[in-house]
Order: sequence, then structure tokens, then C-alpha cells
Amino acid sequence: MTGVAFPKATVALVACAVLVWACAVNPVTGKRELSLISESQEIRMGQEGAQSVVNTIGLYPDSALQAYVNRLGQSMALASERPQLPWSFAVVNDATVNAFALPGGSIFVTRGILAYFNSEAELMSVLGHEIGHVTAKHSVSQISKAQLAQLGLGVGMVLTPSLDVLHQVAGSGLQVLFLKFSRDDEAQSDELGFRYMVEAGYDPREATDMFEMLGRLGGGGRLPEWQSTHPDPENRAARSAERAATMTVDPSTLRVGRNDYLRHIDGVVFGANPREGYFDGGWFLHPDLRFRMSFPSDWKRQNLAQAVIAVNATEDAVLQLRIVPAASPRAAADTFFAQAGIRQESASSGPVNGLAADTRYFTVSTQRGIINGLVTHVAYDGNIYQLLGYGTMAAFSSQRMVLSAAIGSFQRETDPAVLAVEPARIDLVRLPRRMTMAEFHRRYPSSIPVEQVALINGVDVGDTLASGLLVKRVTGGP
Repeated sequence: MTGVAFPKATVALVACAVLVWACAVNPVTGKRELSLISESQEIRMGQEGAQSVVNTIGLYPDSALQAYVNRLGQSMALASERPQLPWSFAVVNDATVNAFALPGGSIFVTRGILAYFNSEAELMSVLGHEIGHVTAKHSVSQISKAQLAQLGLGVGMVLTPSLDVLHQVAGSGLQVLFLKFSRDDEAQSDELGFRYMVEAGYDPREATDMFEMLGRLGGGGRLPEWQSTHPDPENRAARSAERAATMTVDPSTLRVGRNDYLRHIDGVVFGANPREGYFDGGWFLHPDLRFRMSFPSDWKRQNLAQAVIAVNATEDAVLQLRIVPAASPRAAADTFFAQAGIRQESASSGPVNGLAADTRYFTVSTQRGIINGLVTHVAYDGNIYQLLGYGTMAAFSSQRMVLSAAIGSFQRETDPAVLAVEPARIDLVRLPRRMTMAEFHRRYPSSIPVEQVALINGVDVGDTLASGLLVKRVTGGP
């Protein structure tokens, strides 16, 4: 086939035709808008992203809590503008205070955010907000605009059924997790969430305190916080109060669901779970897997669900620990070096602290230069651990001893105190009489400061709590 040069005017007309073809009616606004993604593609993206969430972050292991959150979410989603989507609602096992929606109807809340809610209505306000992102197709709009920018109105590519850019986005898994919504998107989702929860029979006045609470929180988990993924459209709490003041429904007929909600989160893990590994000074300790390994204390470190990663200050050297599927250290090493472009330099089969191991140095040629590294595979307690250290030529040369020492520190954990550590958990107390939050903290001590106890209960330290009220505290923890 030979190339044909079309006049610029013709190309412009075809491009405009493509844009018209690519427009779809927004189910919320009823207006036509750019959409290069079909509903089936949107669903596929979201389901791939949801599977990545399950694989890399993990779901909170409480089937009753999962069923409860899913039931509440479904009650709103099925009455929304897009009831035909395969909606799902789940709790991820992370201490971060956040909630997020994937394209196509997969919605997640963290166990961290559940600890700060005090009623079903508060939870419903957040679920309604996330449903709004999906029904208004905010993610679809963002991805479509990104595709259009990448394609540069390349008409042939737009009309191609299988877009390379679409494949890249859909296959990226967690990349679709935290698309940065605009303030306009956030404001629209707030409004939709308000309508959804009222239609579901819940008191929207609970959303005001909830929004104020979210603005006061800090970090603590593996994921971004609410503030970084949900930009404030300005005066969010005030606007929530204004909307509630104008509703025509009698508030006394609407549900809050305080006690039912609190009973469902009684015993939920609060903060990071040390059973899943934690840093103590220069050591990373893992009680469940019964090992410890040193990591440079001045490096940026993070404990993820599938790996522990540390990066030096100049971000040109990396240390990583993870479990890999293999029958032996040698088999794991052979698989590692079967990857294209990795060249082995030297090898050793000596043990690491009495554990069978395979250690090899390697180089990799990349577009940015040569990468040097060290990889050790260790067999321990039925698992094969991959201990990987690498960096640029200069960084590896200067950090080689640091990386080698860290990898060589992998060993059995035998300290009874470490092996017995338990996570902190939410614990409910029914007040026998009226008392202030400060008095409550003195009589029923928590393993967190009184200011934080007040925050998870949605009150101030000096507030008086009514007799018979269910109040949260936090017990246990390292």
C-alpha cells in the first residue's frame, strides 16, 4: 500500500468526525463528552486494577466486615445512574486513611479510614462520593484526554480497535488507582454522594464532620492519603453543611447507624500491623515469617505487601527483599538470570547465616547506562527469599559494602518479644456514666495519645460523653 497525502482541511474534517464519533452521553449530566473508552474497556481496566489491589495490597481478612461494606455500597450503586456495572466494594488491609474508585465500579476503602468513622452514614457518604466518580465517568474522561494527547489526533490510531495506549493503561494495574481528580470532579462527586446517601435513607449531616476529620489526619500506611488523592474543592465541609440544610427530607426519618457501625469495626487492626513486618531502628523484623534483616536506617524504606524496598538519598541505589516462587536458591537464581539483558559476573553458593543460599553479581545494560547489582536467594522455612541490591555503576561501587552487609544480615528471628508482638486494635467501651474524653482516657487507657482517641471518636478532648455511649479506644500494639 502506498502512502497518500491528504489536504490539511480534509485531515481536520476527519479529526472532527473522529471526535464526534468518540463522544458519549454522560449518564449523570446527560451531556455529550469525549470518551475514547467503551464501557466494556472501562470495566476491564477496573477489574485488572482491582486484581492488582488484591495482589499488591491485600484485602482485610474479615469476611463479615467485607460483606457489610459491600452490602452498604451495593444499596447505593444499584440505585445510581449506572446500575448495570459490576459494582464491588471491599476493605483493603492498609493503615492509610483513604478510599478510591476504579473505572467500571470497583471501590475500595482502607481499614485505616474505617477506624475514624463513627456511623454507617459517615461510611455511606464516602462510598457515595466514590460511586459518584464512577457514575460521572471521571476516570474515563481523564484517560480519554490522556490518550488523545498521546495520539495527537492520529486518526488512524483512534479508529484502530486495539489501541496500544489503551493496552498500556489497562495493563498497568495500579497506575489507574490514583488518577488525580480535579476540584470540579471532587465537587461533583460530593454533590452526587449527598444525593445518593439521602436516596438510600441516610442522614447527610454526618458527612460534614467526616470531611472535617479527613482534613486533620496524617499518614501511616502504604497508600497515598485522602488529601493527596481527593483535592479539596474549597470549603468542602461548609458546602456539605449547606447542602444538608436545604434538603426537603425530614432528618429524623433518616438513618445514622452509629451502634451498628461501631460493632462491625470492633477489633479491627489499628495502624500498621507489626505481624506483617516492621522497622525497628536499622532492622526489619517479620514476626509471622520469623526472620530479620538489616536495612540502611538513613535510606527511604517502605514495607509493601509483596516486597520491602529501600532507596538511598540520591535515589541511584536500591535494596529489595521479596519471596519468589522456586524450588531452591539455585533454581531461583537461574530464573533471575534467564531475563533478557542480565549478565552474570561472578557466583557463590555459600550459606547466609546457616541458611542455604546462592549469591551472584550481575550487570545490566540500559538506555541510561550500566546497572551493577548483587542478588542472593536464600531458602528458609519453606520460602525462597530474593535479596536484591543494585545501582548505577558509580552508586554500586560506593554502596557495594552497604548492600552486601544488608543482604548478609538475613537471619532467623528468635527473639520471643518480636515473635509474640501483636497489632493494636479498636476496642469498644460502653460508658457507665457521663464523663469527658480526658476522663475516659484515664479510666480506659489507650495505646495512642488522648488527642488521637478523641479524633477517632469524632470529639474534642474536653467534650463530655453521654452515659451508655459506645466509645472507641485502641489497645495492644508493639
